[in-house]
Amino acid sequence: MALKVELKPGEKLLIGNCIITNSDQRTRLFVEGNAPVLREKDILTPETANTSAERVYLAVQMMYIEDDIEGTRETYFTLVNDLVQAAPSTTQIVDQINNEILTGSLYKALRVAKQLIQYEQEILSNAQSRSTGL
Repeated sequence: MALKVELKPGEKLLIGNCIITNSDQRTRLFVEGNAPVLREKDILTPETANTSAERVYLAVQMMYIEDDIEGTRETYFTLVNDLVQAAPSTTQIVDQINNEILTGSLYKALRVAKQLIQYEQEILSNAQSRSTGL
C-alpha cells in the first residue's frame, strides 16, 4: 500500500536521500517502497537541534534516513544517558525509543522522539513558571 502525502505549496519532502520541493499548488504524492520519508517540518539539522531532546531526535533521524543504527549508536546512547541523568522522568519515553530502535522500527522511534521533545518543552515551561512565580 502506497504512502499518501499531501504537500502544501512550496513544502519540501525528503524521500531517501533526495529533497522534493513542491511547486506553487497543493500536490498529492503516492510513495511506494521502503525509502525514508520525512516532511520538512519534521527534519532537524545540527544547527536546529538546540536542546537535549532535539539532539536525541536528530540522532534517531540520522538512523532512520541512513537506515543505519550502528553509525549513530554511540552518539545516541551518550545523548540519552546524559538526558536521563539530567531529567530522570524522561526514562519511560527513552525506553520506548530504545525498544523501537531494537525492533528496527526507526520511524516509530522517531515519532516517540518527537514526544520526548514535547515532554522536554513541558518540563522547561514548568521550571520557567516556577522561577517566575506563575
